[in-house]
Amino acid sequence: MRTLSRYLRQHIFSSTLLVFAALLALFALLDLIHELGDLGRANYQLYRVLLYVLLSVPGHVYELFPIAALIGTLLALAQLVVHSEYTVMRVSGVSAHGMVFSLLQTGLIFVVLTFVFGEFIAPISERAAHQLRLKALSLVVAQEFRSGLWVKDEMSFVNVSQILPDTTLIGVKIYEFDPQRRLRTISFAQKGNYLKDNKWRLRDVVQTRFDDDHTTVDTIPEANWYSVLNPDILNVLLVVPEQMSAWNLYAYTQHLRENNQKTSRHDLALWTKLVYPVAVLVMMLLALPFAQYQRRTGGISAKIFAGTMLGLGFHFLNKLFAHLGLLNDWPPLFSAAAPTLLFFAAAMAMMWWVERR
Repeated sequence: MRTLSRYLRQHIFSSTLLVFAALLALFALLDLIHELGDLGRANYQLYRVLLYVLLSVPGHVYELFPIAALIGTLLALAQLVVHSEYTVMRVSGVSAHGMVFSLLQTGLIFVVLTFVFGEFIAPISERAAHQLRLKALSLVVAQEFRSGLWVKDEMSFVNVSQILPDTTLIGVKIYEFDPQRRLRTISFAQKGNYLKDNKWRLRDVVQTRFDDDHTTVDTIPEANWYSVLNPDILNVLLVVPEQMSAWNLYAYTQHLRENNQKTSRHDLALWTKLVYPVAVLVMMLLALPFAQYQRRTGGISAKIFAGTMLGLGFHFLNKLFAHLGLLNDWPPLFSAAAPTLLFFAAAMAMMWWVERR
């Protein structure tokens, strides 16, 4: 059985690697086509575009692991079926449970790789990619501190205490300097809402102006503010929960709870990070029933098509449950685990049906 597991593992590894190469090449090409629209803007040169695409690859690896594992396992089992090797294994006394055990051994390696990419590699590379693109396109330099988000906007420094999901700014401080780098005005607004064309509407503004011989303080109910900041840049500057590591999500969720803030999205992202690697095992188990069923009804192309459809279905179902969970305030664990459990139930039902045949 150990020899069989090693032989099966080699086939699955090689097939999954081939699938990964094809999928990553496709996604990298799509990223490149998308970024070419901004080629030449500011300092966004071709080598920066290629570097951005390269830094985005680990994120795609993490997202595609269940799909690649499913298609790779289907392809490997299809090759065994075509060469009658799978039939020989079964008539030699290898039960369905034995095949499941062999697949799980291989799948555990994929689980570890998925966790490593999702926890350590993808978050760092995604953040680096977005910062590279942001600096090249808009020359905005930003960093997050305990005091909030700091952004350099031409001759001004902007501090935002909090950014709501609808990109509403809370607690906006604008420190404006003159060309001689002397502080001229400090403006504090309770709230800021984005209008259009980099135009913001600031409310409840207190402006302190420093002139040569005196200081003036004005209170303004509403004021327009033009800035390089826009919702797209803010979404890049702020790390979205889905791109954070599980440890950072846990730490940040604790911080939100201590400050009595809503944690639904971060809780969902945390549980998804923990459940997602297990989905690789489920996808591989889902491929096993096709080995027996396809002996009579189809070939490798049918398996690849079926694997692609199942993988896409799993991906969209994950997105659907995530959105429905946030809208209906479902328990985060249920929203994160439901698609995986549904596909696991489907895999068990298909294996039972195939064995009964």
